[in-house]
Amino acid sequence: MEFSQLVMFKAVADLGSIVRASERLHCVPSNITNRIKLLERELGVDLFIRKGRGLIISPSGRLFLGYTNKILSLCEESQRALDPLSAPSGELRIGAIESSATGRLPKVLSRYHQLYPKVQMQFSTGDWSQLSAEVVDHKLDGAIIAVRPEHSDIESIEIYEEDLVLIASPSAGPLNHPEDLQGVDLFMWPEGCPYRRTLVAWLERHNISNPITSIASYGTILGCVSAGAGVSLVPKGIFDQFQHIGGIRGFFFKDLTPVQNYFIWNKHVESHRAKDKFADLLKEEFKV
Repeated sequence: MEFSQLVMFKAVADLGSIVRASERLHCVPSNITNRIKLLERELGVDLFIRKGRGLIISPSGRLFLGYTNKILSLCEESQRALDPLSAPSGELRIGAIESSATGRLPKVLSRYHQLYPKVQMQFSTGDWSQLSAEVVDHKLDGAIIAVRPEHSDIESIEIYEEDLVLIASPSAGPLNHPEDLQGVDLFMWPEGCPYRRTLVAWLERHNISNPITSIASYGTILGCVSAGAGVSLVPKGIFDQFQHIGGIRGFFFKDLTPVQNYFIWNKHVESHRAKDKFADLLKEEFKV
């Protein structure tokens, strides 16, 4: 088993195509085909299910991919560790929940790119459980989530508390008391979202029971609210970002508890200067 075989296997697994993998790796497709066949022969399993001209990763392939990601991550770490005084470079894979990506991170990402242009950042969004799992599996170098991490492989820092705002269309009238929400349609992210849990707990404290429509998009939620279809609870960062476009009003309640946001990383990765500099920039931006 050779390092180059693992690189080729990961590229094919990620892209689902030997041709696209060959374009990424700048080699001929036949070379990748032959090297993967040798790897399968050595492992004694089929890593891919061949269907016509396409490839689908097999159950054994998915298992092997997890180990491959860890091996390649450790190799990258060792290369970074050999030159600790150089400017951060290479690939940095950062994830974030959508509220953070939209409302809090644009300035940080722009500043990071200006400071460290040699770093090739891959940025993605997802829910907190997905992002946490990808940090554990070494698919992400770090992520911002709004749930206190509990996995033994994860370390974290608190970066900011997110205040929460009830938003409604101006045509909906004022929301001065929790009781004003009685019978109003609510739009929130699906169950598991920490902001949704905060809203549900707040409504229960005030003996209010409303139907909640699950929508996994702040853009869609804002569109529904601005059209007067109902009300939502959003992070203040989202409200600040969109209040100037019109169509929404914000209402603050002192007993709506702010939600802590965290930057997380895999504690088994001891040296990752690009990730460490990103964490430093988060601390600077949010006065941690």
